[in-house]
Amino acid sequence: MSNPPIVHFEAASTLAVVVSSNEPLLFLSDDLRIIAASASFCRAFDIDPASVPRRQLGELGQGEWAMPKLASLLKATASGSANIDAYELDLIRPNQTPRQLVVHARKLDDGDVDHIRLLLAITDVTTLRAEARLKDDLIRDKAILLQEVQHRVANSLQIIASVLMQSARRVQSEEARGHLQDARQRIISIATLQRQLSTSPGGSVELRTYFNQLCQSLGASMIAEPSRLAIHVRVDNSIVAADVSVSLGLILTELVINALKHAFPDERSGKIMIDYRSSGRDWALSIADDGIGMPVGHSVPKAGLGTGIVEALVKNLDGRIQVTDAGPGTMVTISHRETADLDADLSKAV
Repeated sequence: MSNPPIVHFEAASTLAVVVSSNEPLLFLSDDLRIIAASASFCRAFDIDPASVPRRQLGELGQGEWAMPKLASLLKATASGSANIDAYELDLIRPNQTPRQLVVHARKLDDGDVDHIRLLLAITDVTTLRAEARLKDDLIRDKAILLQEVQHRVANSLQIIASVLMQSARRVQSEEARGHLQDARQRIISIATLQRQLSTSPGGSVELRTYFNQLCQSLGASMIAEPSRLAIHVRVDNSIVAADVSVSLGLILTELVINALKHAFPDERSGKIMIDYRSSGRDWALSIADDGIGMPVGHSVPKAGLGTGIVEALVKNLDGRIQVTDAGPGTMVTISHRETADLDADLSKAV
């Protein structure tokens, strides 16, 4: 005699929870007849609360809840063969904007084994989905605009480079002409990077393509006889941030210019080898030539603008410079070692 009061109490408590819920909820029987609906459900979907009890789910409103797929999933849930977890559907109502809903359903065990109960929770995600689409559109538009700006910057830099070349041809001083030509190469380096960025995702740069394009540009403008001098590039699959690629590209430009100007005097033949390798956050860039080698004694030239630029850029990258005799020629290696820095810090601490 004690079971019926307990069943009645649990069913009544469930009913009270559903009706007072702040979330849109439906309390259903196994044949999808509505036992109760929360006030928030009625408000959210413009349904008269008095018209809800004992009606079939598909009879709500103007019949917009008569969804065969949803009914099938609810019956499977009632039989215990499935649960509805975040099922998305569109609620189509006459003369109204479709609403995107996410529904969850659970079979309830309220102590009455002869009467199956289902709890259906509905979340309206129409606004969230619209905001997500708007965000995606804004990101896409921003990316297109950024590409356009990068193209324009690259074109402007090419124009400046052409003006500098024209100026170099007009000046009488060899020194001034050399400075203008070097400035032109630096601008071309940045223009090449801008074009690479315009086709790269997420503001990152694939160094192999960038270095190849850069060296092709340097060779085309500074090597009069390709059969005598050549630039070879070997780069792994490294991808770096845009700001890092700027520094690496300018370092490469300065060192290649220096090798082309000084390593092969008197129409000497040779080649310049570019090599870049990385492992984790460690990396090394080397520029080697097989030219006349490093000058010694009084032949050592004074450090110029190019040397200052390279040193500043290497410092900005937390790197170090090593110049060695390549026998023949010279090799300049720019490297960054996270592990070496850590070991040095540890040794200082000890």
